[in-house]
Amino acid sequence: MIYLDYAASTPVSEEALEAFSQLSRHYFANASSLHDLGTQTDAVVSYAKRYLAQLLDTTSDEVFFTDSGSHSNIYALLSLAKALPKNKNHILMSQMEHSSVFSAAQMLREQGFWVESIAPNASGEIDEQCLSNALREETGLVSIQHVNSETGIIQPLARLCPILKRSGITVHCDAVQSFSKLDVSHTKLGADAITLAGHKVYAPKGVGVVSFSKNVPWQSVYSGNHQQHGFYPGTLNAPLIGAFVASCEQLWPKREKINAHLQNLRAQLVTQIRSRELPIELFDDKRGAILPGIFGAFYQGLQGQYVMLESNRHGVCIATGSACRVGLDEISPTLKALGYSAEKAAQFFRASFGKDTQLSEITAFVDVLEQLRPT
Repeated sequence: MIYLDYAASTPVSEEALEAFSQLSRHYFANASSLHDLGTQTDAVVSYAKRYLAQLLDTTSDEVFFTDSGSHSNIYALLSLAKALPKNKNHILMSQMEHSSVFSAAQMLREQGFWVESIAPNASGEIDEQCLSNALREETGLVSIQHVNSETGIIQPLARLCPILKRSGITVHCDAVQSFSKLDVSHTKLGADAITLAGHKVYAPKGVGVVSFSKNVPWQSVYSGNHQQHGFYPGTLNAPLIGAFVASCEQLWPKREKINAHLQNLRAQLVTQIRSRELPIELFDDKRGAILPGIFGAFYQGLQGQYVMLESNRHGVCIATGSACRVGLDEISPTLKALGYSAEKAAQFFRASFGKDTQLSEITAFVDVLEQLRPT
């Protein structure tokens, strides 16, 4: 099979697998235990926190682990909201967030918060005007995803965060898709809370990260929890955490080379689609900045689900959008926010590439798309 669904999940790297295997054998103790094996396991976790803190430009005390990117989003938002002043009960989220952020929004509404959404501009960006239209005197927290997993749109957080910070507003950023590809440090983005997920960077599933910038107030979601200073309950999974960091250590020095590779793959895909005059409308023709590894398009006259199923039948794995929304009949919130009708949105499909994707695989995918051309 040709795998072109890296935005949903990446294959686990050999380095991450080896780290997980070795750590599972030798560092299996509870990191909170006071005996020597517990202390040794805690050293693995402490190293991971220091490494990630350096990448994200914060302190190791501000780095916390969860068991997924979704839980990272939910716990980050709930803990930040819980610490807001009483007169700052208005929370904003973009209309193109991951489903876990919308889940957190519903929880916050049930807790009495006033939660609203920010509509993007015609290019799919949350710009200064979009932000200005949505802000209220009571706004205390804003959540904007750095890169959308369906469309690849990159939000200009480095421009927006200073505006919010000047108004004393806390900013959360879901950087699950952009981490290891773009600079997502607190200094670069300006966000107060950043969330990551291991399985998007060639590490095993089961580990997520929340990083806070220094001195950002948050409160424990559950009273009585003492793990990780009360942020997230449960015994830390040191082997998964170590595997995540092992993968990051391999990726980080190569990220510019990998990005150039992804840019070339995208360019070749676009060139081949256009040269063969396929009835495919490229999503990024009318959009702003797009992450190179994510390619969205509309196959005119065909359902995106049909394109996905037929591609699979021919040995190519692609998607129709976020894997977290598979099985839902309604239009994707992202495509709806961008102004697409239900009929148009149904034609959408997504291919996404990774460090191991080959140009020959792109050509094979276009061959499949050509076979699907309506007669």
